[in-house]
Amino acid sequence: MANSKKNIAVVGYGGMGGWHTRHLLESDVATLAGIWDISEERRALAAERGIHVFKSLEDVLGDKSVDIITIAVPNECHMPIAIQAMEAGKHVICEKPVCLNHEELERIIEVSNRTGMIFTVHQNRRWDCDYLMMKQVYASGDLGEVFGVESRIQGSRGIPGDWRGHKEHGGGMMLDWGVHLIDQMVGIIYDKKIKKIYCRFDHITNYEVDDGFKLDLYFEDDITARIEVGTSHFVKMPRFYMTGTNGSAIINDWTENCRVVCCKNWDEKNVIPVVTAAGLTKTMAPRDEKTITESEIVRPESDVHDFYRNVCLAVDGKAKQIVTHAQLMRVMRIMEAAFRSDELGMPVDFDDEIC
Repeated sequence: MANSKKNIAVVGYGGMGGWHTRHLLESDVATLAGIWDISEERRALAAERGIHVFKSLEDVLGDKSVDIITIAVPNECHMPIAIQAMEAGKHVICEKPVCLNHEELERIIEVSNRTGMIFTVHQNRRWDCDYLMMKQVYASGDLGEVFGVESRIQGSRGIPGDWRGHKEHGGGMMLDWGVHLIDQMVGIIYDKKIKKIYCRFDHITNYEVDDGFKLDLYFEDDITARIEVGTSHFVKMPRFYMTGTNGSAIINDWTENCRVVCCKNWDEKNVIPVVTAAGLTKTMAPRDEKTITESEIVRPESDVHDFYRNVCLAVDGKAKQIVTHAQLMRVMRIMEAAFRSDELGMPVDFDDEIC
C-alpha cells in the first residue's frame, strides 16, 4: 500500500546487519520484520534482543509481508541472495561492495530490470559531513579551477582478522573502504570524466588481499584525485584536501569543520624572505591577511535515515533511487581498473563512456 511503512528483513546479523536493525527500529518509514543469519549464535543474540528470527532464507523470501530485503553478508554472497530475493518479488538493499566484479553486477541489474524490483546499495558515506562540505566547496567555485583533490582514511590496526582478510570472500581495503571513497570522489568531481587510473596496493599485514592502497584518478581538464587507504598509519594525514587556482580547503578529521583559504591579491609586492632550515626563500614565504581570506564551512546537518526514506519512496514510485545502477557500475569498473593498474604496474586508460 502506498505511503505505508515498508516491512524490511535483514539478512546477516553481523556488524552492519546490527547497524541496519538498530536504524530500522528507529525509522519513520520502515519497520523491522526480522533477521536471518546462518550463525546460530547470532540468531540467538537477535532473539535475546526481542527481534524476530526467521527460520531460513526461504522463510524470509516466502513471507508476503516483507517488502524489502537488506543484505549484510560477506561480499561473495551478495549476488546470489540479491537475485533470489528479486525473483521472489522483494526489493533489495545490498551492503557495499555490490558484488565482486562488473559481470556479477550486470546479472543483478538484468534481474532488477526484468522483475521491476528496486535494487540499490547502501552507500551510507554519502551522508558523511566531511564529504558534504568538500562537495559544497567544489561546487561553489570559490577555489577557482580545482586541480587537485585528496581523500584519505588511515588507521593503525591492520586489516580486520575476519573474512575481510581473505580474497575468496571479497576481502581487502579496496572493496571495504575504497568503494566508499571512490563513490564520494566521483560525487565531488561530478562534472568531469575520468581518463586514466593508476593504483598501487599495500601488503604490509596481509599478502592475500590489499591492506591499503594509493589510487590516482586522472580526470579531464587536468584534475587529479588521490585516494588513500592505510591500515598501518600511526599519524594520520588530513581527511580531505582540495586546491585550486584561487585557494585551498582542508578537513583534518571527519569531526571538524572545513577550513577555506582564498587569495584576494595574487601579485603581492615586496615579499620578505623567510628563513627555512639553512636558507632563505620568497617562494615559500607565508601569506598574510592582506592577500588572503579565511573562512570555515560548518558541519552541515545530515541524516543517514534519508537513505531508507529514498528507497521507500522509490518503491512507491514517488522518487528515483539515489544510488543508481549506473553509479554502481562506474564505481565497480573504477575498482577493477585499479586492480588492473596494480597488476601491470602502470597507469591504465579508463573509458567513462561504457559506465
